[in-house]
Amino acid sequence: MPDVSATPQSPHTVDDVMTRTVVAVGRDAPFKEIVKTMEQWQVSALPVLEGESRVVGVVSEADLLPKEQFRDHTPSRIEQARELEALVKSGGMTAGELMTAPAITVHADATIAQAARTMAVYKIKRLPVIDAEGRLEGVVSRSDLLKVFLREDADIAEEVRREIVGPLFRSHGQEVTIEVTDGVVTISGEIKDCSLVPVAARLIRSVEGVVDADMRLTGVRHRSPS
Repeated sequence: MPDVSATPQSPHTVDDVMTRTVVAVGRDAPFKEIVKTMEQWQVSALPVLEGESRVVGVVSEADLLPKEQFRDHTPSRIEQARELEALVKSGGMTAGELMTAPAITVHADATIAQAARTMAVYKIKRLPVIDAEGRLEGVVSRSDLLKVFLREDADIAEEVRREIVGPLFRSHGQEVTIEVTDGVVTISGEIKDCSLVPVAARLIRSVEGVVDADMRLTGVRHRSPS
């Protein structure tokens, strides 16, 4: 049986898709400057920096809204207990007072899958990308992560052929064809070991840009001699 663990993989990383030109604010940035910066750059959140561009937090639209929420309303004791954090932020005047800290961040060498998982777990739309010292290198957003699905079908087919189909089914007598249409990989043909089908499907679905895998492989039929 082929050594599947040795099959080379080349997943795309955050470094491949992140935005490197990033707008950020310092701890002392006042409320109105934060709002103006978000409006000017059409972003919903900003990294908050101190020192040598180290990320110490993130200030988002959600952090700013309590200012409007409690602007002309005195909360009851029940509301104060339930919305203590929002109430505290409603009095914030600077990024340092308003930000969510510590910031949820990611490193440039993280895979796209890891970044997507982090966004899903923390229910956020953007992640600051930092280096080993915590300095800002860029930002990756949900839309950046979806860029992998713009990959050309021919590129996907070549990687599947080279990295998966070759190592798994290269033995004599196994004729396997690969077709990729709109990111859906169709594998068809006759193979000697059908136990490899789920293995191949899992590996194919892990290739960046693949939408799904359609496995049409069958066992080799033994023909009676004429």
